[in-house]
Amino acid sequence: MSAESILPLALAEVGFSAGGTRILDGITVRFEAGPVSVILGSNGAGKSVLLRLCHGLLAPTAGRIAWHGGFAGDPRRRQAMVFQRPVMLRRSALANVVYGLALAGHARADRSAHARRMLERVGLLALAERPARLLSGGEQQRLALARAWALKPEVLFLDEPTANLDPSAARMVEEIVGAIAREGTKVIMTTHDLGQAKRLADEILFLHRGRLIERASKDAFFAGPSAPEAAAFLRGDLSWD
Repeated sequence: MSAESILPLALAEVGFSAGGTRILDGITVRFEAGPVSVILGSNGAGKSVLLRLCHGLLAPTAGRIAWHGGFAGDPRRRQAMVFQRPVMLRRSALANVVYGLALAGHARADRSAHARRMLERVGLLALAERPARLLSGGEQQRLALARAWALKPEVLFLDEPTANLDPSAARMVEEIVGAIAREGTKVIMTTHDLGQAKRLADEILFLHRGRLIERASKDAFFAGPSAPEAAAFLRGDLSWD
């Protein structure tokens, strides 16, 4: 374990309840550096809540979440999250990335050049001066990824990053996520798209009714999961009820 790492991230018997409803219960899992971890499950299984707990946007109502790496600073500065519907600032695409760099304390002299490099990597350099809120949904998602990637996060959380995109835009987003992972960022993401999970995942975590039912390598999971609920999910006949 590197002295500069925030990983591993460990959850111990984590639960979360809101309004008298238990959303997550007894989640114990440890995320290590390396593999792309994809969280699967039916609508309402708790996928997005689990991601927000890991990122620190929500506090667990039971159990404990802790970063166990050797990094002495604030682990929140070493992680980022991109949402299904990313928030775009009322400024240009370029300025959105520059603003993130400024908040992170990136050297002022290099902010614009670095932001332009990141826009080029996600195919948006030609739209650098366009207002971010006028971009298409796929372009906004790529911009959100550029904004996060520019900070070189050790961990990147992605919540259904292509849920509202057409197949072409989704594939572009997948290519960017793959590139981020290849550069060493730990990616933890949710998706409802089984094809996407097959393309991007190294390992699958399957949630059902707020509990972690199965964790397996991608190949093992899709070849034949051990949990009957997971098998039913793959067949398309698992319902919340």
